[in-house]
Amino acid sequence: MNLPDSFEELMALLGKFPGIGEKTARRMAFFLLGSDPAWVNALSASIANLHERVGACRECGGIATGDLCRVCSDPSRDKSRMCVVETQEDCVAMEQSGVFGGVYHVLGGRCSPLEDEEVPAESLERLRRRIEAYGSGEVILAMNPRIEGDMTAYMVQDSLKDIPVKVSRLSYGLPVGGSIGYADRVTLHIALESRREMEREED
Repeated sequence: MNLPDSFEELMALLGKFPGIGEKTARRMAFFLLGSDPAWVNALSASIANLHERVGACRECGGIATGDLCRVCSDPSRDKSRMCVVETQEDCVAMEQSGVFGGVYHVLGGRCSPLEDEEVPAESLERLRRRIEAYGSGEVILAMNPRIEGDMTAYMVQDSLKDIPVKVSRLSYGLPVGGSIGYADRVTLHIALESRREMEREED
């Protein structure tokens, strides 16, 4: 059965979501077709306005509705500890777990030569400036426990080698090949409490 072009176009767009295959995209499209038009219009408006209403915090790079996110605008946060994550989603996962009371820095990328991905140089430079400005005593690298996470962690560590700050990394609790964004509160708490200091390479 041939589907209308507009329906096929919607399926193709829905299929771009992570983890959504053709059958799931078709099921979602039929769900939207059978839903209340007012709800569908509200969903469409919310998606259309997303980039206008939500952006990146100018300090940490996390998700924000203004210049600063809620963490960076909170004067009670412990700036002596900074948690470095790869993405905004990882930042949200750490914050919602409630296991960390410091501040964050979102790299906005990872080191993955096979996928031609790199950590933005501007982000690394901003990280250095923030550590020095805050006088942070510890930088906690919350990279995903896979080869790309390892490469990213060592790249960040190398960029901080001339700054007198303790660099540690999340340890036990996170499964190898897993993702911080899908870890539960207990797992993140164990990983944070079991973090280990990363050894500095000698020049």
